[in-house]
Amino acid sequence: MRLLIVGSLNGQLTTATKMAMETGAKVAQVDTGELAMDALRAGQGADLLMVEVSNDIGWLAAQLQAERIALPIVACGLGSDARAAVNAIRAGAREYVPLPPDAKLIAAVLEAVADDTHALIYKDDIMADVIRLADQIAPSDASVLITGESGVGKEIMARYVHRHSVRKDKPFISVNCAAIPENLLESELFGHEKGAFTGAVSRRIGKFEEADGGTLLLDEISEMDVRLQAKLLRAIQEREIDRVGGNKPVKVNIRILATSNRDLATEVRNGTFREDLLYRLNVVTLMIPALRERPADIMELSEHFVKRYADANGVPARPLSDSAKSHLVRQHWAGNVRELENTLHRAVLLANGDEIDVDAIRLPDGSRIDQTVSISSSDPASRAAQVAETVSRNLVGMTVADMERDLILNTLDHCLGNRTHAANILGISIRTLRNKLNLYTQQGVSVAAPGEARIAG
Repeated sequence: MRLLIVGSLNGQLTTATKMAMETGAKVAQVDTGELAMDALRAGQGADLLMVEVSNDIGWLAAQLQAERIALPIVACGLGSDARAAVNAIRAGAREYVPLPPDAKLIAAVLEAVADDTHALIYKDDIMADVIRLADQIAPSDASVLITGESGVGKEIMARYVHRHSVRKDKPFISVNCAAIPENLLESELFGHEKGAFTGAVSRRIGKFEEADGGTLLLDEISEMDVRLQAKLLRAIQEREIDRVGGNKPVKVNIRILATSNRDLATEVRNGTFREDLLYRLNVVTLMIPALRERPADIMELSEHFVKRYADANGVPARPLSDSAKSHLVRQHWAGNVRELENTLHRAVLLANGDEIDVDAIRLPDGSRIDQTVSISSSDPASRAAQVAETVSRNLVGMTVADMERDLILNTLDHCLGNRTHAANILGISIRTLRNKLNLYTQQGVSVAAPGEARIAG
């Protein structure tokens, strides 16, 4: 945990710093929000900003968003200043910590940021084989390509490799190549000099330099434009980068991990991915099986998610009924662990009685899990007949455009509005998905916002 304190915390800086360091956090301090942005641009990484309320938190939150620096803000102020607390939350702070600081409260805030969302939960033998290989190659500096369907946990596996490497005490920096617009990705990776382009008001350190000494994860690397792949290849080969607008190479010491839900060999044949870059990345491959191929993990993860979301929502952690377990194991889980997590989150909120039964386990469209076609069950002929009957009944009379729209919007609902996850499941680029959604919005069609699904009916 890397904590950046902004301000003097009303004279409580030394006490708060000591408390944070006792929890294992690495602490740095600056006096103002402007200096905090300068430090972040210069590559001083942080996982959490603890900001004194006398600073302009709204300005700081806006600057972080404008420069695509994803960091939570915790505001600190005198405990009796209720108005300051409310204003800080409205301005963009996640939490408000009263001063003088309390050791348990500081520890709880840091623990909440470093929560168990990156825990690697497994029980199935097929997944255990993957973990054994990860343990074997983690201590090396070899590049690793992590493959698998969308939602299987590729980033979690990457963090697992980092935690078991010799670089574990150094930064782990993740870049989602699909989520960053093509014209900004080069600057995001390699940084830029002041004046390099319109809006480059100061030097910005890129992710390669921010990860120096540690690990850089290139998430969904198959979405990277082929022209930028050439510059990435040189950076990996030479271990040096050129900032946009710069004229002096910068040496970097990093380990490269990459993920893809596509077959990169096929992308090479299609001309959308460089073969030489694939060879550089693919020193070791960790292929994560789909969730439906590891049934023991379905139950292990289900119980984990039930406990997590029961605790988070202040409701009892009810056990899953035998019928619920049976249907969970038989479900196809096209969205893998991510879909299972969303499903169990809903189930925790909808459950009544002493157990979580099938009536609480519902898909985004509201249908119960026991009322859907279970593609993993029965023999192939029966599965084909069930699917054909369902498709025929639901799609007759629809145009191709209508079917495409419904498929896209239903998948987006399924992913609770997450554009990147939906694009991965649909097998299209994030840019294509955004263009489709913009068109539907212009046509007056309801589109799920991030973190939400459309309300049925």
